[in-house]
Amino acid sequence: MSSLHNLTPAEGSVKKGKRIARGEGSGHGGTSTRGHKGAKSRSGYSRKIGFEGGQMPLQRRVPKFGFTNINRKEYQGINLDKLQSLVDNGKITDTVNLDILVANRLASKNDLVKILGNGELKAKLNITVHKFSTSAKAAIEAAGGEAVSL
Repeated sequence: MSSLHNLTPAEGSVKKGKRIARGEGSGHGGTSTRGHKGAKSRSGYSRKIGFEGGQMPLQRRVPKFGFTNINRKEYQGINLDKLQSLVDNGKITDTVNLDILVANRLASKNDLVKILGNGELKAKLNITVHKFSTSAKAAIEAAGGEAVSL
C-alpha cells in the first residue's frame, strides 16, 4: 500500500546529478571536472562561432570577392512567348495585370515584374506591370496592344 511517506519516483526516471565543486571527498572537487588550465577551465568562457582551436578559421582563409548592392531591385522576368501561350490556352483574354500573373503562377504578389521580348506575341493585350524591355514594348504595340508601366 503506497502512502505519502513511502512514495518514490519510477525506476530510471531520476538521474543522480554530479555535485560539482563540493570538496575533494565528492570526487568532483579541485578542478571541478574542468581539467587543468586552458580557456575551457576558466569562468566566463564561451567559444566563438567558427573557432578552430587557434587554427586560422575557414571564414578567414577563404578569399572574399564581389559586391552586393543593397539597393538592387530584382525583377521577375516574363517573356512574350509565355503570355502568348496563356492566350492560346484561354487563360488570359485582353488585359494582363499583376493579379492575373499571380493567379497563373508567373509571379508572386510581392514581385516586381518585367516583360521581356523573347518570343512572338500575336494577341492584342493591354499589359500593366512594373517594367518592359524595349523589344517587348515594341512587340506589344506592334500587335496593337498597350504597355503601361506601374
